[in-house]
Amino acid sequence: MSAGVVAVLLALTALHAVGWTRLTRRCPGPLRPWLLGRLAVGMAGIAALAVALLGLHAAAHESFVAHMIQHLLLLVVAAPALLLSDPLAAAAWALPAPLRRRLGSLLAAGTPLRRAWRALTRMPVAWTAHALALWLWHVPAAYSAALADARVHDLEHLTLFASAVLFWWPVLGRGRWSAAGGDSARIVYVVLGAFQGATLGLVLLVSPAPLYAYTLEDQVRGAIVMLAAGGAINMAAVLVVVYRFLGRDDARAVSLTALRR
Repeated sequence: MSAGVVAVLLALTALHAVGWTRLTRRCPGPLRPWLLGRLAVGMAGIAALAVALLGLHAAAHESFVAHMIQHLLLLVVAAPALLLSDPLAAAAWALPAPLRRRLGSLLAAGTPLRRAWRALTRMPVAWTAHALALWLWHVPAAYSAALADARVHDLEHLTLFASAVLFWWPVLGRGRWSAAGGDSARIVYVVLGAFQGATLGLVLLVSPAPLYAYTLEDQVRGAIVMLAAGGAINMAAVLVVVYRFLGRDDARAVSLTALRR
């Protein structure tokens, strides 16, 4: 699987580099730093994937802490970073013009793919899918199966990362691809997501016996990492949404004041 992971990571890197380079050349000068920032965020997401899937692959079998760091990199670093980089735009501009037009027709409004994606990324659906993936893969039998079989371990990573993309899309997705929902709903959504993740961490923390093939001390340390790092990133996401929400309220207030003069 390492060769497959390397191939996928190289393909993602090439898509981002080529796509954003082409788009940057076509845009006015003032926009170029912003586009290059998107490229940097995307590369950071790919680097997080590389560390999780390659750098920590062996250590995750020996240490629960390493396995939790691996999961956190997939769920709360790589997935949101790649979404923030707008990978669809990068992929489109990396493709030759005929393929780009074909991709555009497949993703146009009203197509089955667009309707399916909007249904999957509705907040209740995305939240439930992410919570199920997280909790089911931490059931001791499923967790042990992933450690014992490389193919099951790969399936674990794939489903966790896919569920994280679904989860973060209502918060970070762009334009008409985003499901409906205001900033107040997004705040509640992310808080509830952080709560269910913290609940899993607490279950692992207070368990009187190890649930997996690690020592109890290792399990406690892994739970602390999950609670501290995962909670901090989720709360940062909440603060960003709150900032956007308050900023829009301030803008509306300024507009109304100007109209009354």
